[in-house]
Amino acid sequence: MPKLANVRLLVVGDVMLDRYWFGDVSRISPEAPVPVVKVEKVDERLGGAANVARNAAALGARVSLLSVVGDDDAGRALEQLLARDGIDAALQVDATINTTVKLRVIGRQQQLLRIDFETPPAREILQAKLAEFEARVSRCDVVLLSDYGKGGLLHIAEMIRLARRAGKPILVDPKGDDYSRYAGATVITPNRSELREVVGQWTSETDLHQRAEALRRQLGLEALLVTRSEEGMTLFRSDAVHHQPALAREVYDVSGAGDTVIATLAIARAAGGEWEQATQLANLAAGIVVGKLGTAVVSREELHAVL
Repeated sequence: MPKLANVRLLVVGDVMLDRYWFGDVSRISPEAPVPVVKVEKVDERLGGAANVARNAAALGARVSLLSVVGDDDAGRALEQLLARDGIDAALQVDATINTTVKLRVIGRQQQLLRIDFETPPAREILQAKLAEFEARVSRCDVVLLSDYGKGGLLHIAEMIRLARRAGKPILVDPKGDDYSRYAGATVITPNRSELREVVGQWTSETDLHQRAEALRRQLGLEALLVTRSEEGMTLFRSDAVHHQPALAREVYDVSGAGDTVIATLAIARAAGGEWEQATQLANLAAGIVVGKLGTAVVSREELHAVL
């Protein structure tokens, strides 16, 4: 395994606070046919790009994070959690928005409900973040852009241009059906359903390979990594296709698994790992994290143990 410690990773994207209400379900409400959850524990975790940063920090990388939050309790909670995990966070505060919060209600270890709170940030705040990005990009080894479609990466094409000019590898976790804004990145990591949105439904492995390779060439990518749930993950490059089968013995919760994959891939590549080796590590990390409840991380010790 390449030495993951001391990689300097710059993460930019949409952060959110993942709130969990854990409780017991013992009856159905008399008001409507829904379970009544008696909340016994409340937990708050880093979500979105903040979870990407947390995953990278857990593997030993030195992580900087740029994003936007609201002037509210959730934004302040994010700052505290990031500081606790040793992440150098530069969070622009936009008083006109609410920090994105995903509230999950868990009963008997099953997710019963998710409630989202979100508003897009102001353009002025995003412009300030772009200036901060330009100042920081020369001091990192690799750039990771985590797009959750919440408006925080409005200037992503310019960020890719600046990172390329600085000679930095750029990894993008994409969202939506317009991937043209990711042109020039080093690699993008869509999941199976996200890729279908862009290239359409494939009918065979050969068809998938042709569509993925066409997209890779169209965007000028060095590689395209498709995460495929129970089918594992497939790396497409100009000279080869490399597949890793799924390794999870038991899938407990897939939320945040994509964050683990791209964080592991980024620092493994920055530490000198070849594409196939970095993909193998990312696949191993994914197999560990889906066995945990909620947005979680994989430690260096856990990754060493399965190697």
